[in-house]
Amino acid sequence: MKQYDYLVLGSGIAGLYAALLASRQGSVGLVTKGAIDESNTKYAQGGIAAAIGGGDSVQSHLDDTLAAGAGLCDGDAVEVMVREAADRIRRLSELGVPWDAHQGAVALGLEGAHSRARILHAGGDRTGDAIETVMVDRVREAGVKVFDGHTATELLQQNGRVVGCVTTSGDDRIELAARWTILATGGAGQLYTLTTNPEVATGDGVALAYRAGAMVRDMEFVQFHPTALRLPGAPTFLLSEAMRGEGAILRNTAGEQFMARYDAQGDLARRDVVSRAIATEMRDHDTDHVELDISHLDAEFVATRFPGIYQYCLQYELDITQDAVPVAPAAHYMMGGVYTDAWGRTTLPGLLACGEVTSSGVHGANRLASNSLLETVVFAQRAVEASRRSDEAAHLPHDVIELAIPDDVAPSDEESLQQLLWREAGIVRERSGLLNARAVLDGLADAGSDSPASLSNMACFGRLIVEAALRREESRGAHYRSDFPTAVPDWKRHLSFVKAG
Repeated sequence: MKQYDYLVLGSGIAGLYAALLASRQGSVGLVTKGAIDESNTKYAQGGIAAAIGGGDSVQSHLDDTLAAGAGLCDGDAVEVMVREAADRIRRLSELGVPWDAHQGAVALGLEGAHSRARILHAGGDRTGDAIETVMVDRVREAGVKVFDGHTATELLQQNGRVVGCVTTSGDDRIELAARWTILATGGAGQLYTLTTNPEVATGDGVALAYRAGAMVRDMEFVQFHPTALRLPGAPTFLLSEAMRGEGAILRNTAGEQFMARYDAQGDLARRDVVSRAIATEMRDHDTDHVELDISHLDAEFVATRFPGIYQYCLQYELDITQDAVPVAPAAHYMMGGVYTDAWGRTTLPGLLACGEVTSSGVHGANRLASNSLLETVVFAQRAVEASRRSDEAAHLPHDVIELAIPDDVAPSDEESLQQLLWREAGIVRERSGLLNARAVLDGLADAGSDSPASLSNMACFGRLIVEAALRREESRGAHYRSDFPTAVPDWKRHLSFVKAG
């Protein structure tokens, strides 16, 4: 058994930043099931939100975040995030992140539901890739031991404390021990037919933590990004919200601008509002897409501001400086996950967590654009700081629900699971569909015993989504029930699960 002071699971910005900071406190092992630079971070386009511009304020960023969260944000956690944002931007700059500039100052973009331009970006629309590249270099320089191509399959526990994990690589099984295990495995967009997430985003961390006895929370809240490329023969590809921030317009296939009919903020409404509006327009016009048009802006500006999107679309004979682009919603981000307090502590001693794998309280029922990268660096640093202070775990609330999901639930193939969840637990949900999804998933026990670990983790995560969506009989944020289409004051509360027994 290999022994480390810290074991970090995941290599997006959350895991890399945590590993880098932890390396200053002791030995670090980092486990990632793919290449070290393959994560949701790499594909993040828009940027990272921080109230650092003239006329902006921490209070304004706080207010925007709380409004987007539809009443379920933890106000204290949000305040921590927005107040520590400027410090993390400074630290990322010191590490070498090359922020884009305009007239000698950091360039700040505008995105949906933000009241100010406060989005820092790098490489135009390649922010995530720029940050990931810098962080990988710094982690390697710090001497962190990287276990790439290793899948974590189990959290090891001793006397009620997490003490490491089991990983597999091919036929090899390795036990890695650590005083502190930091979960930073990212999201689970691959649960759905259409997603902006890479293949590695299969919800492994949440499944591992749930099976080990950690509390998970807010699992019904799945964010669908409104604008992903929808083109026959082309992979699903994100078209950044920053395009609409710069003036891109959504039109239905009849050429009509439609968002003003759904929300006063029009094309810059919250993501849940825009996604449902697009779904409605597609249904009403019997089509699988709407159009995103930025061709009315200066062509040189568009190509320079969005070089990644511009070049990608050219591969499919689409010139965004001249052509409207067919788009549709796609699964993008998980607001729910492993519960953590404001110091990244889970309910299991020895297990810390940060980033998209968590339910830290900062996103509530609907994440505000570009708060995701900010959350990772704020709470990764706080998690490492917490490890230096005490061995305490976060406290379990009194209203936690015990839920039994068999460990061996797994589908025979990924596509059938994706189709099931897209159909029954996607942008719009209702009771009969959710009951069908639950019955199908519960019927998979023992059927997938020979399936890959990732499929079992996906099924576990999907079952948690379905259960939470079935129990929340209202519509709030990213969770929309057609049979309960309004928000209900009595449901201004969280759904929290722990494994029964």
